[in-house]
Amino acid sequence: MSIEDPLIAILVVSDRAARGEYEDKGGPAAEDWIARVVTSGVRTLRRIVPDGRDSVAAAIRELADNAGADLILVTGGTGPAPRDETPEALDAVIDKRLAGFGEAMRLASLAEVPTAILSRQDAGIRGKSLIITLPGKPAAISTCLTAVFRAVPYCLDLIGAARIETDPPICDAFRPRP
Repeated sequence: MSIEDPLIAILVVSDRAARGEYEDKGGPAAEDWIARVVTSGVRTLRRIVPDGRDSVAAAIRELADNAGADLILVTGGTGPAPRDETPEALDAVIDKRLAGFGEAMRLASLAEVPTAILSRQDAGIRGKSLIITLPGKPAAISTCLTAVFRAVPYCLDLIGAARIETDPPICDAFRPRP
């Protein structure tokens, strides 16, 4: 791992985890998934913030603009409950929305649980950072990342972020041939 390696930030959104009342399992699950799938050197950074539009938006801005994260995975806050405002925070900070990510994640999740239609996962771009919002449950994180990650390396290439490689038997990333 070196300072030139891509930075993948994992932002955990949870009131209880931020207060230390709950052991977060979503952040470690996302980090473990990345460690299994990404074969190129990467640096990871994990942060926990409370639910809410302002706290999540501020954290995404800091990770994209100051930390220089190439990929930001946001876990939690994507449901319909009153404190679930991760999608609204994403709306406040992105330059471009990538609606296909949310559609693919919900479709993959719907094959496993009927309540997937309640989830509001999404993705967007801020500068040279790709931001993907995910559910907070470890199994759902794996389902969602598996559904979309084949497109992530090429998306990072297109937006000028650092290049990442994946393990083809686990995740055969798609890049068009020149």
